[in-house]
Amino acid sequence: MKRIVAVHLLNDYSGSPKVLMQLLKAWTKNGIETHLFTSGGRKGFLSDIPLVQNHSFWYQFSDNSLMRIVNFFLSQFFLMMKLLLFLKKDDLVYINTVLPFGAAIAGKLKGCKIIYHIHETSVKPKVFKNFLFGIAKKAAHKIIFVSEFLMKQESLIKNQVLLYNVLESDFVEKAEQFQNNEKTSKIVLMICSLKVYKGVDEFFILAQKNPQYIFKLVVNASEKDIQDYFKGKELPKNLKIYPTQTDTHPFYREASIILNLSHTDLWVETFGLTILEGMRYALPAIVPPVGGVTELVKNNENGFLINSKNTDELSAKLNFILSNPSVYQSYSKDSYQKSLNFSEEYFDKKTIEIVSNL
Repeated sequence: MKRIVAVHLLNDYSGSPKVLMQLLKAWTKNGIETHLFTSGGRKGFLSDIPLVQNHSFWYQFSDNSLMRIVNFFLSQFFLMMKLLLFLKKDDLVYINTVLPFGAAIAGKLKGCKIIYHIHETSVKPKVFKNFLFGIAKKAAHKIIFVSEFLMKQESLIKNQVLLYNVLESDFVEKAEQFQNNEKTSKIVLMICSLKVYKGVDEFFILAQKNPQYIFKLVVNASEKDIQDYFKGKELPKNLKIYPTQTDTHPFYREASIILNLSHTDLWVETFGLTILEGMRYALPAIVPPVGGVTELVKNNENGFLINSKNTDELSAKLNFILSNPSVYQSYSKDSYQKSLNFSEEYFDKKTIEIVSNL
């Protein structure tokens, strides 16, 4: 089997590096020589994976939008130069997300086969999206999408494959240990980035409207970022906010329900890994009515599809689920059953098939 050279821009604890971590483990488990190029200097899901040979390239995230774009293009130049020296013609270049376009150019110049794994659709501004997706379309021999919604939305080339995100076996094992634990209080959970378009403000409003429940918000951000975001706002007593967590199991374990409140006009969820994780803990879910997340949640079966701007309806459905024990039991059971379809066995088999058939 040829070498796989995987490329990802920013190593952190968000969804797309987590999926790549699962892929890297599947490849090494099957004896494939695997190399990873990602920006250095920070910890994330891609750190210290056994049997993976690591290579870093320079990239510095900046809050200043002009500096961010300059840094991004610089990083892609450095990445491209590194890969031009490193790649062999029979390598398989595996690009995670549309961002590392430098890898596509280097791979194309060296005559390598290129696979793109696309997780996103909400790339702004439009001209930047067209540029990145345009390169993917020209360079890719195969494109993998994380949901049917995304595949239809961004249809780029003929050779397209659907590979759902799944739960790792060690996540599943931990979740199984706590299937029937008694909940002492009703906790509403949301795990997301600390961004307006992720529905953080709506979560805040829901907590204000429902003092009878505890609201827990886990964000991929530091304590300082949290303080800056909520500066000048008086937090409701029932709202607890937590910075980046490397272990989210305790949150799922004690929660009663999980939410995703992304604004569909600004950020369409292409899959919704935290929702799937919550479902494995038998949590009903409330999610937006658009995107890949609708492939996980069925209206009035294991939760509801509601626009996050509609906080009155969100509040009503939250109460409907949490104050009716028979409804709760039914939704909870359906959530758990649905999560069983997204297994590591399916993922490992499919990913080996994908990289072998090229």
